[in-house]
Amino acid sequence: MRIDLHTHSSASDGTDTPAELVAAARAAGLDVIALTDHDTTAGWEPAAAALPPGLTLVPGAEISCVTAEPAGRPIPLHVLAYLFDPREEAFRAERGRLQESRLTRARRIVELLEADGLPVSWDRVRELAGSAGAVGRPHIGRALVESGAAGSVPEAFSRYLYTGSPYYVRKAETDVLAAVRLVRAAGGVPVFAHPLARRRGQVVSDVVIAEMADAGLAGLEVDHPDHDPADRAHLRGLAAELGLFVTGSSDYHGSNKAVPLGANLTAPAAYEALVAQAGGARPVAV
Repeated sequence: MRIDLHTHSSASDGTDTPAELVAAARAAGLDVIALTDHDTTAGWEPAAAALPPGLTLVPGAEISCVTAEPAGRPIPLHVLAYLFDPREEAFRAERGRLQESRLTRARRIVELLEADGLPVSWDRVRELAGSAGAVGRPHIGRALVESGAAGSVPEAFSRYLYTGSPYYVRKAETDVLAAVRLVRAAGGVPVFAHPLARRRGQVVSDVVIAEMADAGLAGLEVDHPDHDPADRAHLRGLAAELGLFVTGSSDYHGSNKAVPLGANLTAPAAYEALVAQAGGARPVAV
């Protein structure tokens, strides 16, 4: 089985619609794909409705979190939440809070860019996000590319949208231990996304990961495009020590990133362990 457990659609910051995503996954030879848009389940139903024969869909979401090292500054990180009940009240309310913050943040970034004379408009950013899309920095990046202010979305990030830039605005985030518990309370299975993705910023220590495991973390996303061989070896050892399963993924975003579907895969045994722990939703197949 070919299993990719981390992808994004146009319901958040990917460029493929949910229907296009599942079609592309099957064309890429995948057997299982997880849809993990940022802080939203908006893509679940359209992905399931368009699911091609032979492909299994794992509904999920990638949750914006934060933690702090002892005596350190806050560190953003992400938790992949799989197979949770989307109707469970507490977790649904928290996702709503995060989604609203994303909208407010994106509008403020556009205002700051406009104030410096950059050719970007809020109306066009909203159009690029689409009616069901959560507005994010990639949509602003695409608008900057369209206007000629950047040659590509990665260039837009490196010039204007990187963390710490004059146009950067922080979004709301959930304390990571609280997030792990919310996912579990909704019947879901929490996995730490790209734990050692240093090019995205500061990463947390093994001590924090152990605290996450104590709170109910189920797995570590080890095989990820942002992890080098040494990172993967370290995380595999840590997962074994903490009793966590290991996943792999592409973290696919369509044309916003160059990584193809299936770039990294999850072993069938790890997928079975994930599904066995789920109590909020089930994988979807036709």
